[in-house]
This record gives sequence, C-alpha cells and structure tokens, in this order.
Amino acid sequence: MQNTLQDFIQRRETDWQTLETVTNKLRGRRILSTHEIHELNRLYRAVISDLAIARRDYPDQQVTRFLNQLLTRAHAYIYQDDVRDPGRWLRYFTQTIPQAFRRAAPFTIAAFLLLFVPAAISFRAAVINPQSADMYGLAPQRRSLANAETWTDIPIEERPYASAFIMGNNIRVAILAFGGGVAFGLFTVYILISNGLMLGAVLGLAARYGMFETLGKFIVGHGVVELSIIFIAGGAGLQLGWALLNPGVFSRRDALTQAAQRAVPLVVLAIPALVLAGLIEGFISPAEVPLWFNIAVGLASGALLYAYLLLVGRKRGASLKLASSE
Repeated sequence: MQNTLQDFIQRRETDWQTLETVTNKLRGRRILSTHEIHELNRLYRAVISDLAIARRDYPDQQVTRFLNQLLTRAHAYIYQDDVRDPGRWLRYFTQTIPQAFRRAAPFTIAAFLLLFVPAAISFRAAVINPQSADMYGLAPQRRSLANAETWTDIPIEERPYASAFIMGNNIRVAILAFGGGVAFGLFTVYILISNGLMLGAVLGLAARYGMFETLGKFIVGHGVVELSIIFIAGGAGLQLGWALLNPGVFSRRDALTQAAQRAVPLVVLAIPALVLAGLIEGFISPAEVPLWFNIAVGLASGALLYAYLLLVGRKRGASLKLASSE
C-alpha cells in the first residue's frame, strides 16, 4: 500500500508542484502568459483526476487533503474576476449571469416541477373541495372569493407602499429558496412545494367561485417574471443541496463553496428582476386597464427576461475563465 502511494506521488508530484507555482503567481496578481494560461487549464483538469484517484485509494492520507486544498485554491483564482478591470461588472451581467442560468438549467427545471406539480394538485383539490385550501391558511381568501371579492384592489395612494412590501416579500422568498440549499436542499424543496400548494389552491378557489378571470388579470402582468425568478432561485438552492449530497472528488465544504460561486449570480439576478415584478404588481396589476394590457405586460417582461438569459453571452471569449468553464 505504502509503495503504491509513493509511486503515485512520485509519478504526479511534478504537475502538482507546477500547479501550485502557477497558483502562487496568481495570488501575487501577476498576469500569466498565454502558455501559462493553457498550462493552468491542463494542470487543473489533470489534478482533478488525481484527486479522484486519491479519494478512492488513499482517502485518509495527507496527499488527499493536499490535493483537495490545491484544487480549491486554483479554482478560486480561475473563476475570479480582476477587481481592477472597469469592465468586470459589464461582463458579470452580459456573460456570468446568463451563462450561470444556462448551466443551471437542470436544477431550474427541477425547481419548476417542485412548484408546478403541487400547484396542479392543490388547484384540482380546491376546485372539487374548497375547504381543502384551509389547511394552507387560506380560509380568509376562500371566504372573500366565495363572496365575489378579492384582495387585489389596491388604492392608488397605497400602491407605492404596497409595491415596496411586495418587493421585499418576494426577495425574501427568493433568498430563502436559495439559502435553503445549505440544509441539503430540503428547505429549498419545502419552500417550492409550499408556495406551489398555496398558489394552486388560490387559483383553484378562484376557478370554483367564478373569479378566475379577475384574479388571473391581476396575476398575469407580474407573474411571469415573479414565478420565473422563484424557479431560478430555487434551482440555485438545489445546486447547493446537490453539492452537499454529491460532492464528487471534493470535500463537502469545498463542493458547497464551488456550487455557491456558480449559484450566486442567479441570486444577484433575482433582486432587480423582483424589483421589476414588484413595480408591475404594485402599479400596473391593480390598475383599471384592459385584460389584454396586463397580458401584454406579462408576455413582454417574460420575453425580455428569457431573451437575456438564453441569448446573451453566448459568444465564446478568449479569457481563461470562459475557456475553463465550458
């Protein structure tokens, strides 16, 4: 066993030392040459394979801890931006965020299903048996809808305050959906399912009492962006949970750190998007405007959001970050 470990170290330690040297150069903010950039890319991928072997064959040896720490340092430098670069924020919004969304697509789809499936179930249950919505704390809403009343008629003078409250509440839900990932994703799953059950139940009550069009008119203007961001934030939380459940060659702490670096741009996106949704919900949704106008606002805002997320930042750059992340 010891001879095998020594052979492994002697065979691979040159690459490890080279990667450590290049990483130390990055720590000193030195600009790498083109050759060093390609070498760093090659070494990083090679050492990932070495760590996989070490974790499998020598899980309790010092070499495994060394490789884990080396890769963590290298990963941090590979994926960071130069804070002295004035264009970094432009690249963050035109490259980092949309690319992070596209990489997270499986998690976002999973978040969508975790909300949509319970919503469909509770919708059907509320249509058949309105009292089923009471278990979600929706008895007041059930009584209002049964009396052909809604809670969506916000007086004009109160709309600025209502808009601010709505923004804060939506941002809180998005942050909880993201942060819940550190509980192995369980709290994120809870947030998505519980919000899906309540949304479906409210819509089911509206359908049961003939108020679906009235309530739908209020929701459609802001709902596309608002629900999309909840899916995206939930998907970001699921990324954290998956990193803890399946850390691969890394320790759980390092896997969580790397997953957070990939997911945080999605939370950054959530804040301005939910501010937009809150403005629509506070000022446009309760306004006396035709249904087609609310639908147009919902479709236009949703189209802009998804055009940005799906189309922006697709051109490959020559930077180390893009070369390493693809």
